[in-house]
Amino acid sequence: MAEANAGLAARAATLAILSAIMEEGQTMAVVLANKNGALKGTGPQDRARAQRLALQVIRLLEPIDRLLEPHLRKAPPLAVMNILRLAVTELHEGTAAHGVVNAAVELARKGQKTTHMAGLINAVLRKIPEGAPLTGPAQMMPRWLRQPLVHAYGREVVTAIETLQAKAPPLDITPRGQTLPEGTALPTGSIRLTEPGQVSTLPGFATGDWWVQDAAAALAAPLLGAKPGEKVLDLCAAPGGKTLQLSAAGAHVTALDISAPRMEKLRENLTRTRLQAKLVVADALHWQPEHLFDAVLLDAPCSATGTIRRHPELPFLKDGSELAELTALQAALIDRALMFLKPGGRLVFCTCSLLPDEGEAQLTAALARHPGLTVQRPDLPGLDPAWITPEGGLRLRPDYWADIGGMDGFFMARVSRR
Repeated sequence: MAEANAGLAARAATLAILSAIMEEGQTMAVVLANKNGALKGTGPQDRARAQRLALQVIRLLEPIDRLLEPHLRKAPPLAVMNILRLAVTELHEGTAAHGVVNAAVELARKGQKTTHMAGLINAVLRKIPEGAPLTGPAQMMPRWLRQPLVHAYGREVVTAIETLQAKAPPLDITPRGQTLPEGTALPTGSIRLTEPGQVSTLPGFATGDWWVQDAAAALAAPLLGAKPGEKVLDLCAAPGGKTLQLSAAGAHVTALDISAPRMEKLRENLTRTRLQAKLVVADALHWQPEHLFDAVLLDAPCSATGTIRRHPELPFLKDGSELAELTALQAALIDRALMFLKPGGRLVFCTCSLLPDEGEAQLTAALARHPGLTVQRPDLPGLDPAWITPEGGLRLRPDYWADIGGMDGFFMARVSRR
């Protein structure tokens, strides 16, 4: 999709984001939250464009570098390489070549580390074919992640996941009211928007008729099956999509999270949607509730490897060394969550991870530690029976619904105490 020349400001901001991610190891979320960082002084439109372009550069990194390699005698400094990568991304999207090349040269001239290589940038980009066709395999996940996924799902599935991760994902919303933007109704009840634009300006946003939530993430609350009047605990709740679902179902919701800033976002969403929940900022491992709950939803901290289509920088900022600590925390949180349940209560455990160690293996281990638990198989509209694991959990992958944009990777399971 061609875009008009947005000027140097957005492109300069894109390069600043790439530098913050690749050189300083910041996630996109950290970059966006840092008011004095890469995006300082950038206007809303340039900021949005820079974020989109930076994510697309990262999604296409290997194919872009393959296209550039024949035209480079040796690898240039990272700052120069990122100017080239940004230009190729824009050319690939159909932006006018003269504007892209001129902007890239101008950006090089403005940078202390790149000004002496403006001529090289100009020469290389003028050799790139019209439309900058990117061929060959999609961006591959790093070895620490790809290897266990190949072992779990097979090479063909992993390649299909990588193909989906190379594309900018659509935006899913969870409807509540009648005023909704135009989109495609998904089998599970979410609505998919392919070109949403500025979310806050869409019909129904200000009146709280819907909220942004990936279709996969939106299945955890229905799986819990909260009923009107039930006391429900949402653990690790922020930014709160599941809290909103539980409250909209009529439950009396207590939402707990360890992060005060993230809970402020949840508070804003509750106000916008005119829904209610009791908000608690605390560590779930040490918090003591005033009463037990009919149901608990635990969206545990994890590697977030199921969200790479939205956060393509994540696998390259990690090396897998944190997995042992994360899986131990998940097990401790499951045990803790079960302590908060009334007799006969139910728990949904979920993680936005593709790794079985953070999903299927956690369910197996929890059943072994707690002999009184039983798994309740998912029975929700729109689910493909193939998504249900032999033990009764729900395994969601990015390559599901591939023809309409895929979904985030999740594992979730509902267990109850006898």
